[in-house]
Amino acid sequence: MSDEYTQPTEQSSNLLKPTAENGADFGPYHFGQSLNSVDIFVPLQSGIRSRDVDVCISSSSLRVGLKGQNPVIDGKLHDKVKADDCTWTLVDNKVVHVYLEKLDGMKWWSCVVTGGKEIDTKLIVPENSNLSDLDGDMRQTVEKMMFDQRQKAMGLPTSDESEKFKIFEKFKQQHPEMDFSKAKINFGGNSNDGGSGFTL
Repeated sequence: MSDEYTQPTEQSSNLLKPTAENGADFGPYHFGQSLNSVDIFVPLQSGIRSRDVDVCISSSSLRVGLKGQNPVIDGKLHDKVKADDCTWTLVDNKVVHVYLEKLDGMKWWSCVVTGGKEIDTKLIVPENSNLSDLDGDMRQTVEKMMFDQRQKAMGLPTSDESEKFKIFEKFKQQHPEMDFSKAKINFGGNSNDGGSGFTL
């Protein structure tokens, strides 16, 4: 299964194309992810019970396998996780599902553990529905970043620039006696103080 998946999707840079779940199928296991969590599925032999499974999750490492056998996953995680919020379950007595809560909810992972094949995170296209997984403040930050990126790509003002323009327009209305015909708005500030404003 691994060869069938990786062969047509491998990039010239040796990075894999992400799956629809923003992860990859590495054969012995596969994973998917959102911005703040990672789901790993490890198929083991049928008919096993929880007591047969060996899973060890720390903030920076992961081991998954059967007791008394070489682990399927054993290594340093791509990035740190909130170990207390991570869990694992045995599905249908044959597949271990590991849920990892990312410590940094703003990064895509290129792999689960370091040292193996990686996906090209630049090819990940996050669904808007993923934003619902984030808390209020984080969601607003991500939405603002996505909006500003789209605006810049179209050559339009960012949200901050639009807000500054509104302030400038309000100032003009409050001071009709002033001549604003030669006014220039400074978005992003100058090299001296990094501030923003406008000049007449």
